[in-house]
Amino acid sequence: MQEIKNYDLAANKFYDTLDMISLPISSWDLYAPFFYRICQASNDVFMLKNLAESNKWSYGENFDEELLQKEHVVVVTDPQLRIVYATQNIHLMNGYRPEEILGKNPKMFQGVETCKETSRNIGIAVKNKEPFEAVVLNYRKDGSTYNCWIKAEPILNKSGEVVNFIAYEKEVA
Repeated sequence: MQEIKNYDLAANKFYDTLDMISLPISSWDLYAPFFYRICQASNDVFMLKNLAESNKWSYGENFDEELLQKEHVVVVTDPQLRIVYATQNIHLMNGYRPEEILGKNPKMFQGVETCKETSRNIGIAVKNKEPFEAVVLNYRKDGSTYNCWIKAEPILNKSGEVVNFIAYEKEVA
């Protein structure tokens, strides 16, 4: 089993370096990238559950469903809106790897064409510690734009204090 995992990791790294999409030669080439994404999502679920436990969240979201079925990107910030965790699939949406955005504010994805009224409404919801849902024009790492659906809410600990904010995101048309 370890040999298959090593093959999948090596093949995925190789395919990520290509500027073109190659046709699979064997069935492993066809299914391995999807299997790798499932493994990443499973690892993200584990990490989110650990984060929830260590911060004593009084929050019962089903991370398995959000990541594995809905394929949402999950971004978690601290109360000062510094990113403390982002799922691996964020790279597929905007080109950033999770380690590149840790400690930064999610506004880093906004730019000149981002609707100021939408940004202001999000800011008000965050300040008031209220959930919100919005579609925002965001910018990828390469500078291109995409519409990002965001559903976010504050996370309280068992004492009722805000310890994190969590956002479920997905690129939409």
